[in-house]
Amino acid sequence: MLVRREQAGGVATITLDSPHNRNALSSRLLRQLDDALSWALDEPAVRVVVLTGAGPVFCAGADLKEQRGGGAPVTASFPDIMLRIWESPKPVVCRLNGTARAGGLGLVAACDFAVAPATASFAFTEVRLGVVPAMIAVTCLRRLEPRAAAEYFLTGEVFTAERAVEIGLLTRAVPEEDLDATVAHYTGMLLRGGPEALSITKRLVREVPLLPVEEGFRAMAALSAERFTSEEGQEGIRAFAEKRPAAWVPAEAPAGDAGR
Repeated sequence: MLVRREQAGGVATITLDSPHNRNALSSRLLRQLDDALSWALDEPAVRVVVLTGAGPVFCAGADLKEQRGGGAPVTASFPDIMLRIWESPKPVVCRLNGTARAGGLGLVAACDFAVAPATASFAFTEVRLGVVPAMIAVTCLRRLEPRAAAEYFLTGEVFTAERAVEIGLLTRAVPEEDLDATVAHYTGMLLRGGPEALSITKRLVREVPLLPVEEGFRAMAALSAERFTSEEGQEGIRAFAEKRPAAWVPAEAPAGDAGR
């Protein structure tokens, strides 16, 4: 198996497990990743998804051995996988176990959160191979500052985790020994959010900035009223008043930040 999956406490962890080729995006790995994502998104007990890798590299990008010969790209399914992560109703946290390159950065950008060790490095290496970062541009250009995207897309230069945070590719860069605790901090907080509320809020982050201001206020006022009167909203309000976890919080979930 090139992709492992496990579940505990409402969190599904999907691990790219092909360290012999730096977790390159081979056709076999992509098929297994697609299957693992389907499982995580369809499983009611899963509330949050963590995507990570085995070995010192998170993902080196496309499997270049499979790209030789000029045939159809073996990464043809890759856009569907990135779209599935991007549109997932469940929050997806990328736990980078190490360095990422090229197509691997498309996965990073598709996730809602991305946490990496401070020692990790990154690069969009496509132009140095005479190809382009075409598919991953769809997710990466929605995260990166425009000047930084031009700089690193065009030069292929390696940049640090600290720089990746500055330009919007990463959420956090932390000492390696703090990586798991930081990921657990985010997953613990996410487990306390209402499943419907989290799914809707994911869309708000992307869509509201595109609305004209007046239209945005009208639409959001209606949505706010609908959520306060929804079954999930009313349960959350009752739980807060009664000083107890809401019904959707898994019993085995970490305490997290219970504050409002």
